[in-house]
Amino acid sequence: MKFHLLIFLLFSLTACGNSSGEKVTLPEIANAEPVEVPTQDGLEKAYFASGCFWCVEAVFESVVGVKEAISGYSGGHTKNPTYEETNTGRTGHAEAVEVIYDPEVVDFATLTDVYFGSMDPTQKNGQGPDLGSQYRSIIFYQNAEQKKIIEQKLKELAEQYTKAIAVEVLPFQKFWLAEDYHQDYKRYNPNDPYIRNVSVPRMNRFKEKFPELLKENQSD
Repeated sequence: MKFHLLIFLLFSLTACGNSSGEKVTLPEIANAEPVEVPTQDGLEKAYFASGCFWCVEAVFESVVGVKEAISGYSGGHTKNPTYEETNTGRTGHAEAVEVIYDPEVVDFATLTDVYFGSMDPTQKNGQGPDLGSQYRSIIFYQNAEQKKIIEQKLKELAEQYTKAIAVEVLPFQKFWLAEDYHQDYKRYNPNDPYIRNVSVPRMNRFKEKFPELLKENQSD
């Protein structure tokens, strides 16, 4: 059970995990050559981190053209990270999602709009009550074209906010699958206090902002 669930039981939205604010991205990670994941059966993959992956996964799965979103870990320097290890903040990894999508229906630029439009890009090392480097916001690129798209979006965002944009931009290296109980967590645990108090409101804000991107069964 996530530590922040205990916080809700105590009627508080304080930080969980590592909240030191220490920057954990190593230079060799930030400067590495991006790894491009090949298209398979006409589907492509994109990778994003933005707070708890339970909510991020659900947001992307609600978007037309997205076949599936999978929870995992990325952006760090250790192999085969577990949830417990990542939650210490010492692996360098952030909770992330792998978005499997049909580029003929939704493109990478639109997915970046979904990403930036469903989070607070100015919050450093966290989203909402999820605080710590394992909850930091990262958008991963696999090639120069994706990096250019991200940089343009960030430039536009910087003009909309008075606070600095805290989102990291990293070359994609590897995605590590999270434990089974994290997958589709919002769907299978609708009464979880965290889901009801954080994930659902975040999802609803996204739906109000991007109704044209929602699958038919996600419009209500």
